Amino acid sequence: MRRLIAMLSLCLLLAACPQKRLVAPPAELPALRLSPASLGQELAVQQRLVFRYGQHERELDALLEVDADEVRLLVQAMGQSGVRLQWDGRELIQQRAPWLPASVRGERVLDDLQFSLWPLESIRAVLPGDWQVEERDGVRELRHGGRAWLSRTRVDATTLQLRNHAEGYDLRIESVAGGDGSP
Repeated sequence: MRRLIAMLSLCLLLAACPQKRLVAPPAELPALRLSPASLGQELAVQQRLVFRYGQHERELDALLEVDADEVRLLVQAMGQSGVRLQWDGRELIQQRAPWLPASVRGERVLDDLQFSLWPLESIRAVLPGDWQVEERDGVRELRHGGRAWLSRTRVDATTLQLRNHAEGYDLRIESVAGGDGSP
């Protein structure tokens, strides 16, 4: 019975995730691939992720650890590991559950994470010349052609709201425990 419930839950998660697009997104976001050390601090935090794509919304749990050598991220749904990422600044290693849609890419997860948490100057240093990153009043935007394609808003001390305008999804990141408790 537990397996059946887990399988049904995973099917719901799968249905909520963006499927392969028939049309390319209006803008392809640049890869950041920042070094773990460029965060400038160690971080260990448990997070609740609320992912919204279209009318679908799903909650996931995540464990994030960052030190000078490596970024480690584990994302779970219903107690099942969906994706595990390790990034040492050179190589991204991902372990993915077979039920995870191909459209959920570890590279995009890493870029969203780094855009949300890494210092502005570290991001600015790796952007192609026609992209800009700005931050004002708790709102960070990745801009190209006069338009924000990715934005992150600091809702409060433990909550961030990420909006990917290029791929059409929102991600709310609530830190619930660990480290200093802030994302």
